[in-house]
Amino acid sequence: MEIAAGQDRAKRWINRLLPNVALKNVATREQWLKKTLENLPAGLRILDAGAGELQYKPWCSHLDYVSQDFNQYDGQGDGAGLQTQAFDTSRIDIVSDITAIPVPDESFDVVMCIEVLEHVPDPNRAITELTRVLKKGGTLIITAPFCSITHFSPYHFATGFNRYFYQQVLGEHYIIQEVTANGNFYEYLAQEIMRVPMIAQTYSNTKVNLIEMGWLALALRVLNRLNSKANGSDDILCFGYHFQGTKK
Repeated sequence: MEIAAGQDRAKRWINRLLPNVALKNVATREQWLKKTLENLPAGLRILDAGAGELQYKPWCSHLDYVSQDFNQYDGQGDGAGLQTQAFDTSRIDIVSDITAIPVPDESFDVVMCIEVLEHVPDPNRAITELTRVLKKGGTLIITAPFCSITHFSPYHFATGFNRYFYQQVLGEHYIIQEVTANGNFYEYLAQEIMRVPMIAQTYSNTKVNLIEMGWLALALRVLNRLNSKANGSDDILCFGYHFQGTKK
């Protein structure tokens, strides 16, 4: 009973650090995407490429929303890495490969591709296709990891992309309005430290004990202090990048 109470105290200690240094990845990305979509003029036709379970459709209620996905991931994958266990793509409008979307050129005013490129064997071809279906002057919105652990396997082909990928691959055909880092070195390390208990149980067949929980909490405390003084550490490591550009 005393050990269990101690573990709970350690967890509460860790949880007190979360708002500052850990678990910001999804929240920051979704806050940015929601604001970006809300700022789009009403009535524009938008393609959600690699839409999956249509989780961003509610933020497109003022837009003419069309979804696309290859509809092959079922939540189980090959059982390796991180899986969702269940995944419902039954509401997808266009079932196709992202490199061969069966619509005419310049069919959409906006194209968004959110956390998809790492799951595409040839991301450059995917971007070429997204550019084809986007109208001149249209908006391309992309987010993808800079560094990611294996997830949705066997459909995980790249750990991520640096800001220079967007500048090089998209710079020729887009006026780049934004390439913004999500998170930084300290926040990324904190995210992975938070995974340790789950990874230990899955891959080491053991639970993190009370003393070890304390060390993890101490590590988060150190990262939290350093993060408060951070200046440009996203240059070397971050969760990912948010891109927005206008087709030339």
